[in-house]
Amino acid sequence: MCGIVGIYSHEPVAAELYDSLIHLQHRGQDAAGIITCNERFYVKHGLGLVREIFNPDDVAKLHGDIGIGHTRYPTAGGYDLADVQPLWIGSPRGIALAHNGNLVNYKELALEITQKKHRHLNSSIDSEVLLHLLADGLDQSNPPMDEGKEFFGTVCQSVKSIFARAQGSYSAVSVIIGKGLVAFRDPHGIRPLVMGERLNANGTKDYIFASETTMFYALGFQPIGDVAPGEVVYVNRSGELFRHTVEKKQFTPCIFEYVYFARPDSTLNDVGVYRSRLYMGQNLARRWQETYPDLLPDVVIPVPFTSNTAALSFAHELGVRYSEGLYKNPFIGRTFIMPSGKERSRSVRYKLTPQKSEIQDKRVLMLDDSIVRGTTSREIVKMVREFGAKEIYFVSACPPIKNPCFYGIDIPSRTDLIAAHSTTEEIRQYLGVDKLLYQELNDLVEAVNRRAGQKIDHPCMACMDGKYVTGEITEKKIQELEQQRKQDQVHA
Repeated sequence: MCGIVGIYSHEPVAAELYDSLIHLQHRGQDAAGIITCNERFYVKHGLGLVREIFNPDDVAKLHGDIGIGHTRYPTAGGYDLADVQPLWIGSPRGIALAHNGNLVNYKELALEITQKKHRHLNSSIDSEVLLHLLADGLDQSNPPMDEGKEFFGTVCQSVKSIFARAQGSYSAVSVIIGKGLVAFRDPHGIRPLVMGERLNANGTKDYIFASETTMFYALGFQPIGDVAPGEVVYVNRSGELFRHTVEKKQFTPCIFEYVYFARPDSTLNDVGVYRSRLYMGQNLARRWQETYPDLLPDVVIPVPFTSNTAALSFAHELGVRYSEGLYKNPFIGRTFIMPSGKERSRSVRYKLTPQKSEIQDKRVLMLDDSIVRGTTSREIVKMVREFGAKEIYFVSACPPIKNPCFYGIDIPSRTDLIAAHSTTEEIRQYLGVDKLLYQELNDLVEAVNRRAGQKIDHPCMACMDGKYVTGEITEKKIQELEQQRKQDQVHA
C-alpha cells in the first residue's frame, strides 16, 4: 500500500506535491519522492518520513507546473533508495511514473524485459516494470507530434497493452515530458484513485489525482469523482482533459481501505470512509447484542486511531460509555505497516499508554479495526490487564483475516496470520481475553454499501474469503509469492 499524487497546475506544483504527501503519509512511512517537469525532470527521493526528506531548498529546486509524488510502504521489492518512487525513464521522450498496488506476475514480466528485450532494471520493484510497459506502448505506437486527442489515443493503446499483460492491482500517475499528466487504474479498480479540479480566477482549471481526497480541501480542489476501473485520464499541457475507459471488468475495490488504511475524512469510490466505519461499529454492536444479550461492558475503548469511529458508534448502539482509555503517541508510526514483527511489538508500549481511571475495576470492551498477526492485540490486552481491568472483551470491526494479500496490503503469508491456523476460541485464549467477537463478512459489505452512490457488490476481500479477484492466483502461485515476500523481508 502506498500513496500517490499527480498535479497539473498553472503555477509551480512542487510545494503542493509536498503538502499532498504529508496528507498521504499514513499510507507509507518508509520512503517518499517527487518528480516535476517542464522540459526536463527534477527529482528528489529519500528514505524516511516526508518531512525528513524534503526541506524548503529541495522543494524550491523542483521546477515545473506538472508533477507526481509517492509515499512508500513496501509490499514487494526491497528497501533501498533505488526502490523509491516516482521512477523515470529517458526514452521515449521521458516518462515518469508512481504506482500504488502489486503486480502478481512481476517476475515473468521482469524476465521478459531483461532477457528478451535486454534492458536493465535498476530496482527490485514492480513499478519499474509498469513504467517499461507504458514506455514500450508509447514507443511502438510511433506517437504523433500533437498533444491532443490523437496523442491521447496513443496513450490509451499503450495502457490497453498494460491491461493485457499486467496481472494484479495498479493505480498509477505518470508525467510525459512535452505532453502532460496521465492517470490510469486497473480494470478491477482494486486500489483507489480519486480526481479533483480547481477553478482559477482567469477561468482555467488545475487538476489533481491521488490515492485519497485528504489534501483536496487544503489545496482548494473540489472532488469530481474517481478514475473509473480500466479508465485512462490525460491532461495535456494546455489543460485539456481527456477520459476514456479502455477496459472494465467486475468492480472489486479493496474493502480493507475502509477498514483500516484510508483516512476517515476520505471519500473513495463514492463512499465516505467515516460513515462506513460508523456502520461497521453499529453492525458489530448488533451482532454483540445477538451473541451476548445479557452482557454489557462498563466502557468501550478503541485501539486508536483507526478504530475510534467504529468504537464510537458501537458504544452508542449499546448505550454504554465510550472512552479513549488508550492514549496514543502521535509521533510513533503505524505499527501495521512497520517492516518487521519485532518493530511492531516493541513500538506498542511506546505508542499506547493505558489510562488507569478508565480501566481499573471495569469490564472493558476493546474494539480494534482488525486482528492480523495477533501479536499487537495480545500486547495491548496485557497492558490493559496490568492496569486493573476486571474483564476484557475484544471485538474486531473486520472478519478474520486468513489469507495473504497480493494486491498491495502487507499481509504476506498465511504463517503470519493468526486466523489462518487458529479457531476463534484459540485466538481468544492467545489474546488472553474473556470474550472475542469478529465482524461478519456480510455486515462489513453492508456497512460500506449502505450509503454508497455506486454499490460495491463484490469488493475484494481475498484476505478474508480467499477469492482473488484477478483470477490467476493458484495455490502454487500463492506459495511462490509468499516465499518471495519472505526473502524481501530477510534482505530488508
